Amino acid sequence: MSFLLTQIHIDPALALVALIGGYLSGSVPYGLILGKLAGLGDIRAAGSGNIGATNVLRLGGKKLGAATLLLDALKGAIPVLVAKQFHMDYAVIAALAAFAGHLFPVWLKFKGGKGVATALGICWALMPLLGLCLCLIWLGTAMMFRYSSLAALTAFGVSPMVTLLLSGDYQLTLTVMILAITVWIRHHQNLRRLWKGEEGKINLGGSKKDAA
Repeated sequence: MSFLLTQIHIDPALALVALIGGYLSGSVPYGLILGKLAGLGDIRAAGSGNIGATNVLRLGGKKLGAATLLLDALKGAIPVLVAKQFHMDYAVIAALAAFAGHLFPVWLKFKGGKGVATALGICWALMPLLGLCLCLIWLGTAMMFRYSSLAALTAFGVSPMVTLLLSGDYQLTLTVMILAITVWIRHHQNLRRLWKGEEGKINLGGSKKDAA
């Protein structure tokens, strides 16, 4: 596999389909849609104001949060899995496009989520063992400390190293590094709150009162 210095002839049409298809898939705001269907209204006006699974968990409970997590992961995984059937280079294009779609959805004036669930779905689609490792790191950290943001920062903080150790592939490692750096940047406010001891905890047991 190669990144930029590709060993195959990139078909512009396929690359464009991967780019547009990935972005459109990633741009669907499932947290916002599920929140409205569940009678929560616009979840951007409550809790953390984010459209991701953590805010949905706090406002709507564990079932709604889990549904959001799954759908946000799938919207990153599906275009990557489809593009992967043609070549990994197209899968990388679809991966980065889907991630960008979640962060900057055209339907929400380019104001999206932080990308954790979508990035996890992308990592699983690119390399299932990598996705499994990152999910276990996220879950273990979340269960131990009950900070969703800390779990995400921990999982993606080590993701490039885990990727390189598992695959030895520099293209894959660079792709995951781009995801990881972006996730950390998007969590800059959470980092400050964690440092000050002001970050809200989550309750994986599902009590909305305690989770808020």
